[in-house]
Formats: sequence, C-alpha cells, structure tokens
Amino acid sequence: MEFSQDDFDRLLVAEHTRTTAEVTYGKDPLDAENLTKWGGALLELAQFQTVADAKKMINDAISKLDEALGINPSKHETLWCMGNALSTTAFMTTDSDEAKVSFDKAAQFFQKAVDADPGNELYQKSLEVAAKAPELHMDFQKAAGSQQTMGGASSASSTSTAAKKKKSSDLKYDIFGWVILAVGIVAWVGMAKSHVPPPPSR
Repeated sequence: MEFSQDDFDRLLVAEHTRTTAEVTYGKDPLDAENLTKWGGALLELAQFQTVADAKKMINDAISKLDEALGINPSKHETLWCMGNALSTTAFMTTDSDEAKVSFDKAAQFFQKAVDADPGNELYQKSLEVAAKAPELHMDFQKAAGSQQTMGGASSASSTSTAAKKKKSSDLKYDIFGWVILAVGIVAWVGMAKSHVPPPPSR
C-alpha cells in the first residue's frame, strides 16, 4: 500500500504523540488529557494497520479512553474520542446486531460530549452521523458481500484471491473514511494545538 506525503506526516505525528503519551503516563498515570491523546493517537495509527492489528489498536485506544474517563468522566474531548472508537469498532464488525450495540454506545458518548460542550459543531456533526451509522454499516456489508461474490466468480483462483484481498483492503479504507474526517483531521487540530506553535500572523 502506498502512502501519500500527507498520510506519512499524519503517521509520524500520531506515532510521536503515542510514544510521548506513553512516557508521560509513566510519570503521571492520572493525567486524563494525556490518556485521551494516547487513545486518539492509537485511533489514528489504526488506519495504517491490517484489519486484525487495527482492531487490537482500537481496543487498546478504548482501554486508554476508558481509563481517562475514570479520572475525568465529563471531559468532552475524551467522550468524543470514545464515540469515534466505538463507531470504528462497529464498522469493522460484520454482525449487524453487534455493530448496533457499539453504534448505540457511540451515540451516547457523542451526546455526552455535546452536553458537555454544546457549542461544538464537530460534536453535533458526530452525533448526526452516528444516527445514520447503522444504515451506512449495512451499505458497507452489502458492498463487502458483492465484492466477495464478484471475486469468487473469477476463473483464475490466484487472480481471485488477489482481487479479494484488494477489495477487502479497499473496503477497510472506505470504513475508515468517515473516521478520517473525524479523527484524522480534526482530532489533531484539537489535541495537538497545545504542542504546535501558532502560525505567524500575516
């Protein structure tokens, strides 16, 4: 898989954030902001992994965010990140009932984020998207099914396998597409701004 320069930059920022958060955690395990950054970085890094590794990374992110919420239950950035993590988990689940449970939980976290910071347009948008998520999930699963059917109809098995792998990979990035909107772009604006100097005024 080829990375664009933008992808590579995001990957570097996320990895730097993750390693920094890990060091900070060793010094202060009760820093909810640091745990939130760690969880957010894991969500970002998950986009560049295989499906199996991505699932592990997202579960790890959920664990870090859960720890952060145990320290500060009303931290809206953490609530929003948890909503994203649960939504991503749902999209990567083939079982629609299981996915719905995660989507419902995600919506609850998005709602809590909105309640904690009512003027935040991103949180509002996330809550709106969460309402449509189960329908999007069904579309993804239908697309996956049709891709597998098309791949299986190929006469050359090696070509079929390669096509299936490519289709599966493409679908994974479709699934992450909406997460990139939420986590990949905006989270780093919000979470990394304290570490990045402001641009010089023109």
